[in-house]
Amino acid sequence: MYAILDYNPQLLPFADQIQQRVDHYRQTKSALLSDSTLSQFANGYLYFGIHRQKQGWVYREWAPAAQQLWLMGDFNSWDHASHPLTPLEDGVWELKLPADALWSGCKVKTLVHAQGRVTEHIPLYAHRVVQDPVTLQWCGEVWAEPEPFHWTSFHPNPKAPLLIYEAHVGMAQEEPKIGSYREFTDKILPWIKDCGYNTVQLMAVMEHPYYASFGYQVSNFFAPSSRFGTPTDLKYLIDRAHQLGLRVILDLIHSHAVRNVAEGIHLFDGTVWQFFHAGAKGDHPAWDTKLFDYGKHEVLHFLLSNLKYWLSEYHLDGFRFDGVTSMLYRDHGLGAPFDRDSRYFSHNVDPDAMVYLQLSNELIRQVNPAAVTISEDVSGMPGMGLPLSEGGLGFDYRLGMGLPDLWGHVLKHQQDEDWDLDQIWGSLCLRRPGEKTVAYVECHDQSIVGDQAMMFRLAGASMYTDMSVDCHTLVIDRAVALHKLMRLLTAAAGGDAYLNFMGNEFGHPEWIDFPREGNGNSFHYCRRQWNLVKSPGLKYRYLAAFDRAMVRVIRDSNPYRQWMPDLRGLSREQQVLAFERGDLLFAFNFNPTQSFCNYLIPVSHGTDYELILSSDDDAFGGQNRIAHIHYSTFVPGKQGSFLCLYLPARTALVLKPLNQS
Repeated sequence: MYAILDYNPQLLPFADQIQQRVDHYRQTKSALLSDSTLSQFANGYLYFGIHRQKQGWVYREWAPAAQQLWLMGDFNSWDHASHPLTPLEDGVWELKLPADALWSGCKVKTLVHAQGRVTEHIPLYAHRVVQDPVTLQWCGEVWAEPEPFHWTSFHPNPKAPLLIYEAHVGMAQEEPKIGSYREFTDKILPWIKDCGYNTVQLMAVMEHPYYASFGYQVSNFFAPSSRFGTPTDLKYLIDRAHQLGLRVILDLIHSHAVRNVAEGIHLFDGTVWQFFHAGAKGDHPAWDTKLFDYGKHEVLHFLLSNLKYWLSEYHLDGFRFDGVTSMLYRDHGLGAPFDRDSRYFSHNVDPDAMVYLQLSNELIRQVNPAAVTISEDVSGMPGMGLPLSEGGLGFDYRLGMGLPDLWGHVLKHQQDEDWDLDQIWGSLCLRRPGEKTVAYVECHDQSIVGDQAMMFRLAGASMYTDMSVDCHTLVIDRAVALHKLMRLLTAAAGGDAYLNFMGNEFGHPEWIDFPREGNGNSFHYCRRQWNLVKSPGLKYRYLAAFDRAMVRVIRDSNPYRQWMPDLRGLSREQQVLAFERGDLLFAFNFNPTQSFCNYLIPVSHGTDYELILSSDDDAFGGQNRIAHIHYSTFVPGKQGSFLCLYLPARTALVLKPLNQS
């Protein structure tokens, strides 16, 4: 019996299906590898593409349905026929060139004769893809660094809590433009470090032709986006992050690909089924993108090689897998709700996609044992965060995607005095046994046009007029207080790691809207207004200061060592919630008007406690009603130890036993 059944005994009726999944994984792996390892199998990026060798250059492609391939570019004045590739075996094509034929920066394209026509493409394994500023056409560019990049040795602490800062390089700057890898390195990485986060999650790195896709319609899987700079610039960013003690994980899109032919991998050899499913099965009904056929060994080779490439070439520390729900289900999670366990074992589940995710996690551990993998899955698939040996898919974490929905629902449908703390607490603790969750109040999804960042949802138009430190209104005071409480409660109780999207730590106003035809190609909303948090006259600095203090408490005490918090008190009527996790006591008063004196909370340590964080401090925009003193435990005629606390309205406290290090 696998451990997934020990954790989830309600799945015992599906034990046979779980065994079938394990068998399918083992059979696929055996068929792929023969006598090699998974890491050796994933070396496609070392064989395919354009490579400089001692004796010259070699270019290889896999295009099984093509009748002929040619390479053209700056090196041959874009001659269509002068440099044909030679067919080898199994659909592989090859061209060898002398050492002086190509150079770094040489622009190239591949001409393919297939299915009765000739089309232009970018090489499948291109390491750099650029757009002509005049014609706006994209093409490959030969990339060869003059000397190997010198990496800083980096060994992250595996026991440290995972504190993720989600960021987009292009929109990270104040100026209304596309930011660069170098600017992000020099301006934003120090901010992330100072904020206390230890992991940077980079969005939109894999090349994509449409900037407004947020990087989620990938065209060139082996090319970092040239909008932000060169591959060396990206390496500079990652290496500098490592020097600062920051992990860098990539927002990985292997769930689909852009349908563009000239810019992407679609129809490269003239057929849809080279990489994707044929017919309607190969089209995502909501995203207008192409869907990979994970049952093809060549597709597995391409995608697994892509993983190893990013890990090896760019020394990444892991991946956040996007769109896992879409991958796992034939209806992409757009059909029936996941309201019963049978949904996870029906014909709707794609076993080939599941095997790909299992292979991915195994490969990643072989290449970098310290790497972190996170699954974006809204379905709650059992075993997502369990090791392969326990019948799981092998991810370290799953995203707690229901938590932003929880807070959005509460703010939209419940008056402050009617908040249902039972519902909130139950949702925060709704996690699969044995599996770790990344908790967050909001990520980039809640900050884009069509939704609202939580601070904007809380404060509305008052953010434009009433955020001065000298201005006190009920709307802004409420927004500032709840912004802090929601984040602390989510970070402390909602999971085993914490994520914040760039700028939301200080309540960034408004939304993200990429330059597009509908907004006059404006960058006004596609940037971060760092001047707001730097201004001593605005309340954004209070929110940023609280976020730093909150992150410091989690980093220093690591309450995530305890998988689930212990509830110590919950009153829906008083709107008070208290719990212990690790060595810390968290006490929340969500009541909008009523403060409580001498509030008794049972605690597990019979010793004095020290207040280490109060959301009511004036440094955080509070009223400074809580004194930073020691609180003594006592037994008022009852068995056990209690703390007697003053809990002002809309305030949260964190306390720590004095005898704990």
